[in-house]
Amino acid sequence: MPQQKKNIITKFLIWKYKHLSNQQFIYIVSILIGLLSGVAAVILKNLTHLIQQLLEGGLIRNYHQAFYFIFPLIGLLLTLLVIKYVIKHNVSHGIPSTLHAISKRKGLMKIHKIYSSILTAPLTVGFGGSVGLEGPTVATSAAIGSNISRLFHLNQTSRTLLIGAAAAAAMSAIFKAPIAAIIFAVEIFSLDLTLISLIPLLLSSISAILTSYFFLGDDSLLHFQLEDKFVLGDTVFYVILGVSCGLISIYFSKVYFSISDFFEKFKNPYHRLLIGGLGLGVIVYFIPPLFGEGFQTINHLLEKNVGDVFNQNFFHIEADNNWIIILFLIGLVLFKVVATSITFGAGGVGGVFAPTLFTGSVTGFVFALFFNTINITDHNLSLSNFAMVGMAGLMAGVLHAPLTAIFLIAEITGGHDLFIPLMITAAISFLITKKYIPFNIYASELAKKGELITHDKDKNVLMLMDIDAVIETNFISLKPEMKLGYIVNEAVAKSSRNNFPVVNENNEFLGVLLLDNIRGIMFNQSLYDTALVRDLMHNPAEIIFYEKDSMGVVMNKFKYSGAWNLPVIKDGKYMGFISKSRLLTVYRRKLVEVTS
Repeated sequence: MPQQKKNIITKFLIWKYKHLSNQQFIYIVSILIGLLSGVAAVILKNLTHLIQQLLEGGLIRNYHQAFYFIFPLIGLLLTLLVIKYVIKHNVSHGIPSTLHAISKRKGLMKIHKIYSSILTAPLTVGFGGSVGLEGPTVATSAAIGSNISRLFHLNQTSRTLLIGAAAAAAMSAIFKAPIAAIIFAVEIFSLDLTLISLIPLLLSSISAILTSYFFLGDDSLLHFQLEDKFVLGDTVFYVILGVSCGLISIYFSKVYFSISDFFEKFKNPYHRLLIGGLGLGVIVYFIPPLFGEGFQTINHLLEKNVGDVFNQNFFHIEADNNWIIILFLIGLVLFKVVATSITFGAGGVGGVFAPTLFTGSVTGFVFALFFNTINITDHNLSLSNFAMVGMAGLMAGVLHAPLTAIFLIAEITGGHDLFIPLMITAAISFLITKKYIPFNIYASELAKKGELITHDKDKNVLMLMDIDAVIETNFISLKPEMKLGYIVNEAVAKSSRNNFPVVNENNEFLGVLLLDNIRGIMFNQSLYDTALVRDLMHNPAEIIFYEKDSMGVVMNKFKYSGAWNLPVIKDGKYMGFISKSRLLTVYRRKLVEVTS
């Protein structure tokens, strides 16, 4: 950083400390982050739509079938080249990478994450990648929040709060739903919903939506006008829809994880690109509605204009039979998940939020159309209402965010008439999915490693603790062939500790010798030349493995072993000890920091 810039920041920080409390400063920064996040959302959306307009303006319109096949491959190739030669850093999935930064990097995000998604996501989505822009927008905004926090030397707790505020701002700007955006940040990032944390989220959400209105006006992603009110007799159908959404959410998650595991087998990114690009091209060639985010298809369904959706099919089948339409829409549900998973597996950059909405809207629409076709009720179910509620059902299931789902759809519909069906469907879908898929797509990898931030404060404190901060190394090591005399004169006499690790010539851990093990013989000089370390040492109650044991696992090892000190092994080598007293001291310090 240039010296002049450092001086400006230093002067500003001095002024801040004199004139603003930390809380006031957080409020101001929240507004700034909201404005910048709103601008980021506008840039991402406009870049993507610009690419789509350039492609569809002539090429797809005139020769659409052929180019539907090749465009996704081109987009994925351009994305890979930009990552490799322009960004020169790995561009991981937006929200999962943000969760990882909170749990393992103290909320610190590299500066390239501010622009990496802006450069890559429009290429992926604009050229037909079947993913959304919400995840990249949240990642960009979170990186803005993180780096502004670092610039002004804010602590870890404030950084985490401002990352959540940035996420709320991003969602508020995208959907023009500020309340749902706040709930999204609380549910996904496991923030504590207190008055202190709520106000920054509120300020950033408001400033972001105002920015969106300034640049985009009243334009919104979802066009919906509530025409049909909730009918009490439809309650049973919303219950069945909730079950259906739960089952499809399980299908969505299982397919996503399976295809991700398949692509992980290919170490060469160009192999993943070729296989994924061709696979995605084939899918969108035969099913054009799966090209890109899919909001156009969602809006057609909300307007009950299924003809424009159905007519985009390779076989040019006419939409003159409800059963054919139902089969086609079921195909959209099944293959949208596959197309989304392939896009990610091939190296595309995007999010799963839009695919979730797409799948949910089609699920709800085809559900209502099916029951209307078999004429089981004395009135027709509202196709648009069930499409909206279906979106909430899939969000609640796939994203494990039932409150976000309820309030987002309620805000989009502009009223509360659908609150009851939204609550019924979202709750049932969430409960069913949670039973079989414990963690959502965003959090699954972190959860497997025990690195997922949750609303459990104890677990969060342990997760945020740095294992290096509790490892102690001031122990004298012994070799197996050393004699008792050496132990007494060179180890016990010179050490302030009661533990002595036993290692070989390669520093590989063999066991431990405690002062208690030799207390009864340490003054018996007749044993000084005959009693060896190998005869006196023993195995520890537990061993802590540096690479794989989380702090939660470390705490449990102390709990169940009853030990006061446990050795730490790294790459098979002895590293040091962790003591229970040191562990609890650091835990209390971190608890105060996190809850302050």
